Amino acid sequence: MSDDAKKLRLFDTHCHFDFDVFAADFEHHLLVAREKGVERFVIPSIGAQNWQRAAQLAERFTSQIYYGLGIHPYFLQADSEKTLADLEQSLIHAGRECVAIGECGLDGVVDIPAPLQERILLAQFSLATQARLPLILHSRKTHDRLIYLLKQARFTYGGVLHGFSGSYQQARAFTDLGFKIGVGGVVTYTRAGKTRRAISQLPVESIVIETDAPDMPVCGFQGQPNHPGRLVEIFKALVSLKDMPALELSQQLWRNSCQLYGLDEERSAAGHEVKP
Repeated sequence: MSDDAKKLRLFDTHCHFDFDVFAADFEHHLLVAREKGVERFVIPSIGAQNWQRAAQLAERFTSQIYYGLGIHPYFLQADSEKTLADLEQSLIHAGRECVAIGECGLDGVVDIPAPLQERILLAQFSLATQARLPLILHSRKTHDRLIYLLKQARFTYGGVLHGFSGSYQQARAFTDLGFKIGVGGVVTYTRAGKTRRAISQLPVESIVIETDAPDMPVCGFQGQPNHPGRLVEIFKALVSLKDMPALELSQQLWRNSCQLYGLDEERSAAGHEVKP
C-alpha cells in the first residue's frame, strides 16, 4: 500500500450496519471496514423496529458510528401516525450521535399509497426542521415529486439524496436545495452510463459516498451481502470518474460527509473508542 493510500479516511454515509447479517460478529465486520480505511459510519433507520438498535451501536462505538431516526416508505403501516408520535419522542431523547432524520422519502414502485407516503414524509420534514437536522432521503422514480415537496415545505437544513441513480439535471435539482448526492455501488458498473456521467459532472463538493450495506452490491460482488469495507471499491470508481488524486478526493469527501452530518472532522481520527 502506498503512503497516500495509508492516509485515506473514508466515511460510509449510509450503511445498515444494524441488520442481522452483521449481528453475529459485529466487531469483526467493523474491524474489516476500518482496515480498509472506513473510519465513520452512519446507520439510517427504517422504522421503529430498529431505532433502538441503531442508537445502541452508536452509543457503544462512539466517534465511529452515528445514526438517523426515520420511517422508510417501504415500511409504512396502518398505524404510521402513532409511529410518528413515537419518532418525535425518540428524537427528544436522542443523544448527539443522532445526526439526521431518515431514512425517509418516496418510492414509486412499492405498493404503498402515495398520499400516505407523502403525509408521513412531510411530517418528517417538520420533525427535521424542529430538530435542525438534515434528511437522509430515499427516492425511487419520484425525484421530481420529492423536489416539489421539499420546495413546498421550504426545508432549509439540507441532507443527502441517498443511492443516487439518475441524470445530471436531477442531481443538480437536489444540490441546488442544499443536498449532497450519495454515490453508491451503481457507479462501479460501466453499464450505468447516465449515472456515471452525472456524477462525473457534479462538483466534488456536492458528493458523498455510501455502501447501503448489505444492499446495493458493488461490481464483482453480485449475489453477496454488501459490506461497508467495500466502500473502497466505490471510492476507486469515483477517483476514475473525477480524474483526481486519490488523497485529494478522499479529503474532500471526508469534509463533505462531516459537514453533511455536522461532525468535527478531526474527532476520533487516531482510533476508536468502545464503551463496555
